[in-house]
Amino acid sequence: MGFSFYLLLLFVDLALCSSWLQGRTLPHMTSDVNEVSGKSFDYIVVGGGTAGCPLAATLSEKFSVLLVERGSSPYGNPLVLETKNYGLSLLQTDKYTSVAQSFISNDGVPNLRGRVLGGSSAINGGFYSRASEDFVQKVGWDKEVVMGAYQWVESRIVFKPELTPWQYVAEFSFLEAGIFPYNGFSLEHIEGTKVGGSVFDGWGRRHTSADLLEAGNPNNITVLLNATVKNVIFREKGNRNETTARGIRFIKSDGNSSQTYDAYLNQPENSCSWGDVILAAGALGSPQILLLSGIGPQKHLKKFNIQLAADLKGVGKGMKDNPGIALLADSKPKNFPPEPPKVVGIADHFKIIIEAGILPISLNATVMPIAAKLAFPESEGKLELNSTDPRENPSVTFNYLAKEKDWARCVKLGQLLERVVRSESIAFFLGLERKNELMSTEDELRKLCKKNVRTFYHYHGGCSVGSVVDKDYRVYGVKGLRVVDGSTFLESPGTNPMATLLMLGRYQGIKILEDRN
Repeated sequence: MGFSFYLLLLFVDLALCSSWLQGRTLPHMTSDVNEVSGKSFDYIVVGGGTAGCPLAATLSEKFSVLLVERGSSPYGNPLVLETKNYGLSLLQTDKYTSVAQSFISNDGVPNLRGRVLGGSSAINGGFYSRASEDFVQKVGWDKEVVMGAYQWVESRIVFKPELTPWQYVAEFSFLEAGIFPYNGFSLEHIEGTKVGGSVFDGWGRRHTSADLLEAGNPNNITVLLNATVKNVIFREKGNRNETTARGIRFIKSDGNSSQTYDAYLNQPENSCSWGDVILAAGALGSPQILLLSGIGPQKHLKKFNIQLAADLKGVGKGMKDNPGIALLADSKPKNFPPEPPKVVGIADHFKIIIEAGILPISLNATVMPIAAKLAFPESEGKLELNSTDPRENPSVTFNYLAKEKDWARCVKLGQLLERVVRSESIAFFLGLERKNELMSTEDELRKLCKKNVRTFYHYHGGCSVGSVVDKDYRVYGVKGLRVVDGSTFLESPGTNPMATLLMLGRYQGIKILEDRN
């Protein structure tokens, strides 16, 4: 009976999603590889995720764009689009088709990556908060263009959320724990307790980066779904002995076939102004594709008999993930509806980020974690190939808490978490007796960190600026190839990287158009 009722709800949701799509101007989307195979485009964007969609939309204003996404469309999928189903898509993963692909790092920590048009913006908590001014200055971006790019995104898919009772409780508990000042609603990255933006609107619907494709020229964009890029194709070296990207080679994502197909960049005669292949496949996908294309440490590539195109030792290096710890507000599962976080606490000189949500653990049970992360971990690891099949996850190690400074900060994080979880606000809301026992010792908190370290899904690195790409995100030693996504970051900006990745796609699209002019 319960399962049948769930199927009925799913059918109703699909009907609502279908009516919602009517009247929208989205580009042509296809899963038929033969529609794309052998064709040429001015730009090829690999990865229809958080950065890839705004990038493709911007470039389409003047040029033809092929956007290749290894997953399916989010439209018509209530597990992605409905707030009431928040988190359920993370419980249902498989090897080839689920919107979230699971992996376990060599540290033994379970993790997830997006595999759907919209990328992680289609499966995450939807909390929207800009990078700090210091971050923008540090990476050398143009402040005016950055602000314009943020506002372009925000005018289309970002909303001021209404707080639920649990989010009010979270807000009060953060203030009780000493996370001051109270900043109200703000999109800026400022210390204290604040309400951030959300990609969930007031009608309970998620908006993803895929919605930004509407802002482009639909006649100039082709979206190829359910296709995984195997490698970049290079032109034969001429007299100048340069390595130049010519196109991409891809396969179907379903795992049933390894037949390859090609798509190419347009090469206008009598012109040196060609477009680019732009990798926006994320912090795992982009370094993986570079390695499969022969760009990376020669010794590692030799193990897989991959012909060297460029000996770039930084590919796959500098992998970081923000270590997090979560404590449950109540150890007993509840039947509250799932709820994304809308309030954040930014503490200890921006070094600790804390939030509270309600996550499903099954179709009819939820838990209420208070979770915090270290914003600037010093520990880092690496990414390497597991196989030459691009549908397989690469091997990744983050080395959580390997540095002593990270251990010390994790202890402070644990102390803050305990103060929040033991607050009067949470005890009153849940009808619990407030816990007055002694706080955990430093040794106990170190053990807590070691045993319970988890991901916040904000991993980054592998194609860092200055190591793999230059300040214009061009891959060193290769013409016509760029990387524009979180793999280029040295640190995760803001409370989480989503807002800045959305902005980055728009920002780099503008810069590329300016360069072409």
